[in-house]
Amino acid sequence: MQDSFKNYGCFPGSEKWEQASKREIELYSRNNGIRSEFERDYTRILHSQAFRRLKHKTQVFFAPHNDHICTRMEHVLHVASVATEIAKYLGLNTELTQAIATGHDIGHAPFGHHGEDCLNNLLEQKEGLNAPKKFWHERNSLFFADYIETLADPNGVEQPLNLTYAVRDGLICHCGEIDQQGIKPRKDAIDLYSMKRPGLTQPFTWEGCVVKIADKIAYLGRDLEDARTYHVIDMASYRQLREIVGSTLGFERKGARALRSGKAVNTTVLINDLIVDLCEQSSPEKGLCFSDEYFRFILELKKFNFSQIYSHWRLKEFGIYAENIIRTIFRTLMKTQIYAKTGRVSQVLRYYPKLCHTFEEWLIKHTNYRPWSAEKHDYVNRKQILRFNTPVVFDINDNESFTKCIIEYISGMTDQYAIQVYEEIITF
Repeated sequence: MQDSFKNYGCFPGSEKWEQASKREIELYSRNNGIRSEFERDYTRILHSQAFRRLKHKTQVFFAPHNDHICTRMEHVLHVASVATEIAKYLGLNTELTQAIATGHDIGHAPFGHHGEDCLNNLLEQKEGLNAPKKFWHERNSLFFADYIETLADPNGVEQPLNLTYAVRDGLICHCGEIDQQGIKPRKDAIDLYSMKRPGLTQPFTWEGCVVKIADKIAYLGRDLEDARTYHVIDMASYRQLREIVGSTLGFERKGARALRSGKAVNTTVLINDLIVDLCEQSSPEKGLCFSDEYFRFILELKKFNFSQIYSHWRLKEFGIYAENIIRTIFRTLMKTQIYAKTGRVSQVLRYYPKLCHTFEEWLIKHTNYRPWSAEKHDYVNRKQILRFNTPVVFDINDNESFTKCIIEYISGMTDQYAIQVYEEIITF
């Protein structure tokens, strides 16, 4: 029902406002600001390099050359569109919703979930195969927002994004893979890094819950369209899709409009109908939920996407290629630790100029690495020269920390850049 959540949104004076709008460190003021706290978060995410790189990161189909195939950035914009529409109708804070949605995937690895699984497997080799998941993109989005991404303050000094608690919480809690009805926010503000697995902890705000559901709506709909463009879905699959619509929604109901002429998938109709059903069915008492018919449709559509799209043999083949790229880069950089301790990474990586430049800059910014200066024959504290007011995140002298440093560096790569670096490594 319209505005049914207006007394539960995260607004000034609400029960959770003080904690939700809290920052770890007070953010500088420009003395002429007209933006709210959540609007500032939105623009800080928007101007971050991690967000910019999403335009060249995989959603489902790797490193697409087709300009009309969904990339990770387009997916984020779809989620923001769906989430803000739902929040506006229900009476929630659209500024907070948009900020969470815009930043929710800034920690995603290259090559989509294949890349994420590969980075996690590299870390699990250190901990054992039964260890809790070490790399998951929801947590990595929070990590990038807290420790990696920076913006220049009015004095030109690079500072961490320093987002509000509600937005940071929304980043790590946005997992849309868990199938749930009646989603409600948790009551307590917790240490966000105490979460050990994705999807098990509900967001702190209703707005975060909306983004969590919007993520699922956005990817289920758009992935069908891209699969059709690449002819991944055959006629037998279309017949199966029609059967799913008929058995869950009925061909005469409005949901059946999502399929037209037995072949084309109308993504906008499908997404619209899911949004409308969610808005009509949800209430503060029941939580965010779909009707039974549409929830069954979502479950069946998700199964269809996994069996007919995400498990397609071509994607599996490219997954092998993507894993080889990531593992090659990882092994190459792991050999540099001994040189990093003496500030000579640029020497050992001199035959890989693309990799050398960005990795050494990464070390300068985020570690206790100090590059050797041939001119002065001394160590130079480039951190001061570059004016970074950022903490040392990784210790190059600690094996585990250095491994984590490399994993995070790779996770920030785009598909195209990872491929370029890989080719640079293996080409003679």
